[in-house]
Amino acid sequence: MDRFIVVGNQMGNAPLNWLPMSNFGEDLRAARLSRGVALEDITEVTKISQRHLIALEQNKFKTLPGGILTKGIVRGYVGAVGLDLSDWTERFNKAYAAAIDVPDDDMNWTEFAANVGKVRMERREASAARRRWFGAVLLLTAAVAAAFLTIRYFGLEAGWWDTLLPDTQGFIAHAVGWLTQS
Repeated sequence: MDRFIVVGNQMGNAPLNWLPMSNFGEDLRAARLSRGVALEDITEVTKISQRHLIALEQNKFKTLPGGILTKGIVRGYVGAVGLDLSDWTERFNKAYAAAIDVPDDDMNWTEFAANVGKVRMERREASAARRRWFGAVLLLTAAVAAAFLTIRYFGLEAGWWDTLLPDTQGFIAHAVGWLTQS
């Protein structure tokens, strides 16, 4: 799909001059040059290699790393030049989709990034819930053990603890006698 710029005024039946509009990379380069920003300056600020910046200006999207990395390069470039971030990323998405067969999932990278954040929060919350339950079970176990040991201690001191337990010596003697009869 070609884009056009209208040059001139329409007066009466005078024809308008239709010129094909430049592509994304040319527009980006023209915006950079109009602001007097050198590629070296962008590289220094963003740490993006000049090779990738030049590929972006030449619409060589296949030489870029792809996915979110490419979109990060666009965002870094646009931010360093001082252009409108949302407008230029939208323009990039359209140019990228036109140049390369892109699945719909790749075009919706902001939703992907939001979902990554949401998944990380859910994992963090699940981990915190597991730690809380583990702590509660550990505390309950310690309370039961402390109660048992306290009751046993006072039971031994008072002399009634041994009456609570079955006669294990008699049970063992009975079992040994039964085994020897066979």
